[in-house]
Amino acid sequence: MLDEMEKLVSLCKRRGFIFPSSEVYGGINGFWDYGPLGVELKRNIKDAWWADNVRSRDDMVGLDCSIIMNPRVWEASGHVGGFSDPMVDCRATKERYRADQMYVFAYVFPRTNQKGEPTEAWLAGLGGGPEEAAEAVEKRAAKLAKKFGEPTDPPAVIPYLQVSAEDREKVIGPATDERGTLTEPRSFNLMFKTFVGALESESNVAYLRPETAQGIFANFKNVVDTGRVKLPFGIAQIGKSFRNEINPRNFTFRSREFEQMEIEFFCRPDESQEWYAYWRNARFRWYVDHGLQSDRLRLRDHEPEELAFYSKATADIEYAFPFGTSELEGIAHRGDYDLKQHIQHSGKDLSYFDEERKERFVPHVVEPSAGADRATLAFLCEAYIEDEVGGESRTVLKFHPRLAPVKAAVFPLVKRDGMPEKAEAIYRELKRRFNVFYDEKGAIGRRYRRQDEAGTPFCITVDSQTLTDGTVTFRDRDTCRQWRVPGEGAARALDDLLQGGSVPEAS
Repeated sequence: MLDEMEKLVSLCKRRGFIFPSSEVYGGINGFWDYGPLGVELKRNIKDAWWADNVRSRDDMVGLDCSIIMNPRVWEASGHVGGFSDPMVDCRATKERYRADQMYVFAYVFPRTNQKGEPTEAWLAGLGGGPEEAAEAVEKRAAKLAKKFGEPTDPPAVIPYLQVSAEDREKVIGPATDERGTLTEPRSFNLMFKTFVGALESESNVAYLRPETAQGIFANFKNVVDTGRVKLPFGIAQIGKSFRNEINPRNFTFRSREFEQMEIEFFCRPDESQEWYAYWRNARFRWYVDHGLQSDRLRLRDHEPEELAFYSKATADIEYAFPFGTSELEGIAHRGDYDLKQHIQHSGKDLSYFDEERKERFVPHVVEPSAGADRATLAFLCEAYIEDEVGGESRTVLKFHPRLAPVKAAVFPLVKRDGMPEKAEAIYRELKRRFNVFYDEKGAIGRRYRRQDEAGTPFCITVDSQTLTDGTVTFRDRDTCRQWRVPGEGAARALDDLLQGGSVPEAS
């Protein structure tokens, strides 16, 4: 699976989907730039999300809030006082790790060395869960087994935070062979701090927002007063957020700068469970409808001990990435916690008056919160296929047509007999409506392969028959079927295919 990830990362760099940020200067950990194909893919995902969740609904409006807000917003939300992760440092390597993502695998080996070690070895591994962490210690455990024999039993797996202070002296850190090099866990705030104005003083401290949700809550009254909205209704936002992750990893999955697609759906308290069930299922279906149809996708309800103290229920849409199964989107029933926090800290009335029932109350909130970068990565992972066509191997990205960065490529079969001129005329016509690509260089088979690798669902070729009857060849990316379409109807035919029309049988 990790080999698959390496191939995908290589493809993303080679074809212009994703680049390391400021790479010419050696890059900067946790930051990524989207190239020409990547920016189109991510934009298509965001546009599809916005169209389906905002524009097509009567009960949703949008916002675009500032990245830097009054710091009292983050005091009210709890981010200033409580938005921190337990961190441990390794004295040997100077690396820093999140203690809540570290798992200890306690092995017992049958043989020891002359010093009597290691009958017992406590190996620490990082990951979103025990399975992912296990991959991190597998090679080290195998190395020890060669010297001291296969473990007598499967290892005991212990979250690092549950290891006693005394036993922590036994733990071998993730990047060292020495025992007892990890410090005691301590809290580390994840918000990026900055200063507003000319002076750098505590009175001018501000923060880059760690989430988009609080801008929605802070604007609740503005939307109610100006938007002519009635409960139930939602406020949606797509925007950048920033978290000073100590251990960014797994390509774009965990970054320090990322983009969120969030909804805060406000409803009556007695209707909130129904709306939670609705959004829980609707958001899962959205990913399935756009191509995540494999058994890699699952909907997991949080156990009671996982819930935040204010949460009535939470479910995660999880995807089995090559590096492990991790959260793609969370749907949380947040009750009335957020609005009440801002009422308390701001002194403003953020309640809602129901004109029909003549009653005032603080609405409950259901929050579907998705990561645009994580969604982009999931669709890339799902689309990546290696197959064989006509005895020749190929790499293809089988994106849903709605998400594909380039919708069609137009080729002249050869660079003579007026074919380039006819092909370019079709390209210009299509370009007015779709993101299309023109290519006249190289053998036609090689051009097809380049577009397969970019995820382009259809190719349109002007050939010798075009010169006699005006038809062009359409080719489907997934099946490699080819059929003929009148040249003047190419735009209409492409539009029909992108809207879900069926691919004809080969002609």
